[in-house]
Amino acid sequence: MSGAGLRVVSYNVHGLKDDRAALIGLVRDLAPDVLVVQEAPRRFRWRHKCAALADDLGLVVAAGGLPSLGNLLLVSLRVAVHDTWCMRYPLTPGRHLRGAAFARGSVRGGSFTVSGSHLATDPTERPHQAALWKEELGRIEGPVIAAADLNEGPGGGAWRTVSDGFTSYGEAPSTFPATLPNRRIDGIFVTPDVAIEKYDVVDTDRARRASDHLPVVVDLRLPSE
Repeated sequence: MSGAGLRVVSYNVHGLKDDRAALIGLVRDLAPDVLVVQEAPRRFRWRHKCAALADDLGLVVAAGGLPSLGNLLLVSLRVAVHDTWCMRYPLTPGRHLRGAAFARGSVRGGSFTVSGSHLATDPTERPHQAALWKEELGRIEGPVIAAADLNEGPGGGAWRTVSDGFTSYGEAPSTFPATLPNRRIDGIFVTPDVAIEKYDVVDTDRARRASDHLPVVVDLRLPSE
């Protein structure tokens, strides 16, 4: 099959408050080329903490941390990173400041841009954040991969905004809460030029110990260059 394969994992790690050993073992076994993290370190010594997490996972930091308010992009050494940037959404008084991280990269045989975000729990501010993120995603040329904790399911307006013109997986298992998942609020979306070969949610005892979310794993096929 033509085009380069790429494994992407999207994971809300709950601020690293849970079983770190379970988290590290799980991600290492999944062996992602790109790990999109929500609730990564974003405050005191965030650079050191993000780098330590990457090292524990056998990955390297591509973008994110404080500049994107806890969204973090980690990559394997298979991925070359060519450009990175971050954005922040407007602050609603009394709410968390949120944003998104972006990285333009390539593997042998294919290039892509990946972005990660974590939308608000507040249903009144979430649609605007989704629209701002989607506007930035729409400026990107070439294959795009967007991964997020959207804090709502496929029936919500923010989910529909992000997924418009992108491909995702129609029926997928719930991702939250990890102990008894009944909501699908974490998703990965790709532009139509990227093929989704496999879309899965890891629901194991180790995953339930590692975070309050379950990770989403996709195997993608990038278009040939």
